[in-house]
Amino acid sequence: MHILVTNDDGVHAPGILALASAMRELGNVTIVAPDQERSAVGHALTLNSPLRVFKLDDGRYAVNGTPTDCVNMGVHRLLPCRPDIVVSGINHGPNLGYDVTYSGTIAAAMEATLMGIPAVAISLATREEHSSHFMDAANVATRVVRRVMYDNLPAGAFLNINVPDFPIEEIKAPVVTRQGRHSFVGNLVDKVDPRGKKYYWIGNGESNFNDCAGTDFYAINRKHVSITPLHLDLTNYEAMQVITSWEF
Repeated sequence: MHILVTNDDGVHAPGILALASAMRELGNVTIVAPDQERSAVGHALTLNSPLRVFKLDDGRYAVNGTPTDCVNMGVHRLLPCRPDIVVSGINHGPNLGYDVTYSGTIAAAMEATLMGIPAVAISLATREEHSSHFMDAANVATRVVRRVMYDNLPAGAFLNINVPDFPIEEIKAPVVTRQGRHSFVGNLVDKVDPRGKKYYWIGNGESNFNDCAGTDFYAINRKHVSITPLHLDLTNYEAMQVITSWEF
């Protein structure tokens, strides 16, 4: 099996190094990841500047682009064959609820899914600057990826996995969840540069999750691994029924 590993925290991030190490138990691993942190870039492609690839060592490449760029570069140029699966992560921080719409980690798995390649995104649900539990999350990823390759994913589906920030012996069994819902209060900071010009910095906002049973947040809050199947169809089918009755 050939596994493409990527992320949005950058090619040198501890999460991707732990993930790649664990994935080598399952097959050949190629890392293609951004040359620096590209968090919260969503499903962006680089269209207005050239992409450059830097070979760091055998099977590890840095790209001066987004996670979506990295999947494209890996699949179409760098890997010796089409990967059997794309595994994105391990993200430093959770990807819960609506946060998946911003996440470069999730976007890499989305891009693979668009290409018809099975994909898994995995995040360590930590708010700490440093965590010692990336290998614990990597062990969870190994179990899930092995299962995905054995049983196959439903067509058009990919997995968003969040792992509690605890030692493996304290983490509870995985549960299949839905996306949680939360409110978000943003924090836009305005400053003045040395030349007297105003600039703005998007600061850390505050998310308030609804702690509802069956959601990703509910599972993580109780030390369970959360596995949320996602797909690319954003159609609101209930709204379709309502709007179809409108007269235009």
